[in-house]
Amino acid sequence: MLPTRPARVCDDGFVCTVVVSLEPGEQVPLLLLGIRDEFTGRPWRPPARHWPRSPLIGGLDEQAGGTWLAVHPGIPRVSCVLNGRGTPAGAAGRRSRGELPLRAAAGGPEVLERLAADPGALARYDPFHLVCAGLSSVSVLSWDGGDAAVGELAPDTHVLTNAGHAYPAANEAEGPKAAEDPKAAYFGPRFAAHRPGGDPGKLPADAWGDWLPLAAGGGLAPDDPRTIVARRELPDGRVWGSTSATLIALGRAGLRYDFQPEPGAAGGWYQVPAG
Repeated sequence: MLPTRPARVCDDGFVCTVVVSLEPGEQVPLLLLGIRDEFTGRPWRPPARHWPRSPLIGGLDEQAGGTWLAVHPGIPRVSCVLNGRGTPAGAAGRRSRGELPLRAAAGGPEVLERLAADPGALARYDPFHLVCAGLSSVSVLSWDGGDAAVGELAPDTHVLTNAGHAYPAANEAEGPKAAEDPKAAYFGPRFAAHRPGGDPGKLPADAWGDWLPLAAGGGLAPDDPRTIVARRELPDGRVWGSTSATLIALGRAGLRYDFQPEPGAAGGWYQVPAG
């Protein structure tokens, strides 16, 4: 869904749809899909250890120096940031939200708690949703430019978008939320019904099963309001759309990190070295 102010969409190079599945009793308890939407002309580099003296792995946003998703393989832990809705930060002192996944992947959910308790620090960022996930928990910090909320997601398969947690509805008060986000309402049940194993030792197609065609857009057109793989040509000639996709599996026997530089393509997934 193209935001009303496209010039500020994912302006630090964010994932704009996240599917995260937490099942603590499984051999691979944590699965995460992140679809990054951005202006296609914004320069970036594929996942690697781009930050000196850091164990973190992630894609590099060359314009701001941060990332949309970072993995700490030694823990293991993954963090990603979504563009949020609300009041943007003032120009003076404004910081790139692309630094947030690096901080959370390195420091864990305590980073989210500290940020939530520091309105002065939050005021330097445009609205965001910051996800931090490990083998046993998924924490989310949401900031709309005025208020912050941090909490944990229950074991289940969840969808987060620029609107925040959009699937499943946690209670009756949140019931309309998924219905208001067509891609969450469409894809949430489909991802939940086909949870793969995420085995680190298998090829992507065997490890991810039905999640791969879903991650490629599930056959929906790129202008369908339900799609998670989008493309829009703007009147000024720029193109905004999905520029990469990432699949992360955190398991008791190890981590797998798969990357797709051409979202929507049938092939092209490859495993990022994490050792």
